[in-house]
Amino acid sequence: MIRLRLLSAAALLAVAAHSNASSFIVTTDSIVGALKATSDATSDATSSLRDNKIVQAARDDAASFVASNGVIRGVKLESALDYIRQQAPQLNATDAQLAQAILVI
Repeated sequence: MIRLRLLSAAALLAVAAHSNASSFIVTTDSIVGALKATSDATSDATSSLRDNKIVQAARDDAASFVASNGVIRGVKLESALDYIRQQAPQLNATDAQLAQAILVI
């Protein structure tokens, strides 16, 4: 009887451990997929803006914005952020993410 209980408990623990691992994998895959989609959208939007004069003019303001953690907001950066959001309304990026993207392109 004790042996049956121990065997049942061991089987239950094995099933529970497997379900937790599977749940973790599915959750991780979902998060990574969402991040990749956001990254791809940001990359596509910024690559099309690479030659834009408004965006290029905002590089210094973007650097100040990033270096000051969003405290310094220059006029050229504001103009570029407005322009980017008009060109890519589906893009759900923060000002900090867009400023960093401006610095990269």
